[in-house]
Amino acid sequence: MTAGTASARAATASPAGALWRFARPHTIIGTTISIIGLYVLVAEEATAPPLWDLACTLVAGWCVNVFIVGVNEITDVEIDRVNKPFLPLASGELSMGAARWIVGLCAVVPVAMALTQGALETGAVLAGLAIGAAYSLPPLRLKRFPLVASLCITGVRAIVVNLGVALHFTGGGVPAGVWALTLFVFPFAFAIAILKDVPDLEGDRSHHIRTFTVRMGGRAVLRMGLAALAVAYLGMAILGPLLLEGAQPVVLAGTHLLVLAVLVRAGLRADPADPADFTRFYMTVWKAFFLEYALVPLAYVV
Repeated sequence: MTAGTASARAATASPAGALWRFARPHTIIGTTISIIGLYVLVAEEATAPPLWDLACTLVAGWCVNVFIVGVNEITDVEIDRVNKPFLPLASGELSMGAARWIVGLCAVVPVAMALTQGALETGAVLAGLAIGAAYSLPPLRLKRFPLVASLCITGVRAIVVNLGVALHFTGGGVPAGVWALTLFVFPFAFAIAILKDVPDLEGDRSHHIRTFTVRMGGRAVLRMGLAALAVAYLGMAILGPLLLEGAQPVVLAGTHLLVLAVLVRAGLRADPADPADFTRFYMTVWKAFFLEYALVPLAYVV
């Protein structure tokens, strides 16, 4: 999308639409499906918490999610005018003052909710907020260091979300299926973390953000991302049936091998030099992430 198109959208868009895009919908959907999938796994392997608890956990997760992506958009607005001019801050659709209010509210609400749930929930929320702030805000601004940046994203998705939410639902103890998901998400989240920068080469390079793409090139990062995805899917397909006693082994192995084949085929067709084309592949990777939180519970339900 060009700057002119972004300006035209800013003139006609609704506040609700601006807020939705500010929240980065694919990450909100990912958080939602993750929490619901974890709830199903806990219900299958342990005692299901009340649905009200699930609803509150979703609200807290959404708020932490919006805080993390919102802080990143506030600090990256100049870069986004090059890389993502359609985002509401970059296009002028959302004011900086409004963005700061949204981010501040999304920091306060989950902490206030967590304080009523005990130390475990409070620690998970504070960890997510702290990592998100350190990733984007000076003086740390860890996104400048590609390996550390990828570990930040991996840490939130693999540890804070999976283990934090599961421990909250169970009150102590992590079911085997959740451990398997956590190990799966480590390489998967690493792939997400490095692949997301491939379409952003121009803006990151001009603002001296030394991502893996800036240092190594998009084609090398694509190969590295596909290798990380292969580790995740082959690990679940081979080790999952051996270690997850309650899961249906054919369903677990077959579905993961099928999704890996789809991702590899899409990756080999993606052009790292074409931001629009590569973004379509990147969103396919996110769809596979959404699907994972259905595949593992499905293997248990079957």
